[in-house]
Amino acid sequence: MKERALSFGDMVSETMTSHSPDTPAGHDPVAVGQMAGGNAVSGDAVDSIPAPGRLFMFALQHVLVMYAGAVTVPLVMGQALHLSPSGLTLLVCADLVAAGIVTLIQTLGIPGVGIRLPIMMGVTFVSVSPMLALLAAAPETTAARVAMLPTIYGAVIVGGIFGLIVAPFVGRMQRFFPPTVTGTVILVIGLSLMRIAIDWAAGGQPSDVTYGQPSNLGIALLTLVTIFMLIKFSRGPLRYGAILFGVVIGTLVAALFGHADFSEVARAPWFALILPFQFGLPRFEAPISLAMCFVMLVSMVESFGMFLTAGVLVGRPADARDLTRGLRADALGTLIGGIFNTFPYTSYAQNLGLLSMTGVRSRYVCAAGGAILIALGLCPKLAAIVAAVPLSVLGGAGLVMFGMIAATGVRILSEVELTYERLAVIAASVAMGLIPVLSQKFFQYMPPVLGPILHSGIVLASATAMILNLFLHGSSTVAESPAE
Repeated sequence: MKERALSFGDMVSETMTSHSPDTPAGHDPVAVGQMAGGNAVSGDAVDSIPAPGRLFMFALQHVLVMYAGAVTVPLVMGQALHLSPSGLTLLVCADLVAAGIVTLIQTLGIPGVGIRLPIMMGVTFVSVSPMLALLAAAPETTAARVAMLPTIYGAVIVGGIFGLIVAPFVGRMQRFFPPTVTGTVILVIGLSLMRIAIDWAAGGQPSDVTYGQPSNLGIALLTLVTIFMLIKFSRGPLRYGAILFGVVIGTLVAALFGHADFSEVARAPWFALILPFQFGLPRFEAPISLAMCFVMLVSMVESFGMFLTAGVLVGRPADARDLTRGLRADALGTLIGGIFNTFPYTSYAQNLGLLSMTGVRSRYVCAAGGAILIALGLCPKLAAIVAAVPLSVLGGAGLVMFGMIAATGVRILSEVELTYERLAVIAASVAMGLIPVLSQKFFQYMPPVLGPILHSGIVLASATAMILNLFLHGSSTVAESPAE
């Protein structure tokens, strides 16, 4: 027998405030936010500000989780450009500074821009393919390839302006994301990230010679066990900073066995000056600019799912206006990236697992993370310290954090009446979303222009779930029935 239809917001409120009898009070997400020393506005933990020491600790955890992903794109582009070490340092530092600025805009907000949820921002991987394709057409010399950077930055600026224009239209898609669709997308986000955590735990990429070495697996396992020991036996800051302290302990043990290299710290400069257009004034060419607009659209669809997930995790579901503000921040961040010698920006899914694991909901924690990113960008020596954390250590932490995102999707789906039609939607969407995760060559003969869509599990799962849900249920599925 069906009960009264629940809206997505009602369902989130119920799931976020219900706790099993055996759940310790100290692990209640609201309690965690209060224990962090914050004074919530109207009882809302999202707007609470933790005490300074804990604010820094929680923020540093977020930076550690996303740092490897944040610097990957500038490193890849720097290698493709054959940049000198100083040029590569400039590219990475510019990326970190811009990421910090955009994170501050996303979390704190300015009029009409910023979702004001705990979100960390970084360069999107979707932009790599069209940029590398442009560089491939240039001569192999360093000078010729570096001369293409102003064209890339011009395309990034066009993509940011395009994003600002289309953000309100994408933001209105919320009504096509009832709990069945949202829960499925969140589940796929978690499952997609597991591949990253597994590769990190094994030491990098499958092509690396050290991939899967017992030492890497041992360090990852040690980090994971340390995190759970801290959760089980500690209280206060040690418990809710378990990820940070687990990473620190894992890094120290790795250093003792020669698996953490801090030699770059001594060589890195103390200060880096980041100015607009340091590689030259932007040039605007239609083909690459159109490609970047397409990248922006794909990135916005991914961010849409991330924003919905963050809203669920912190108990503040994002409505159409929130989503539009968040997407505008993505677009403005991309515009800033083009001006400050870097690339398109998006919200990072890696940090959603940390929200779920620690229960710390304050957006000011991620804002402080943005400030740390700016400091790292302006002081390469500090950035080198963070970069020295072994991937296997981050993998040990990521296994549980990213799994928590998938578990959140399962929890949302458990609150929906799983009819035959809805089960079919979930099954097909999860399968489609896992194609690029499980098979790198599945779409190898498809046109390269479709790469940003076909190689994004989040986009495939979102599109499949939305289309099938509309096909089977029509447009009247914004309210769904709870499970009996």
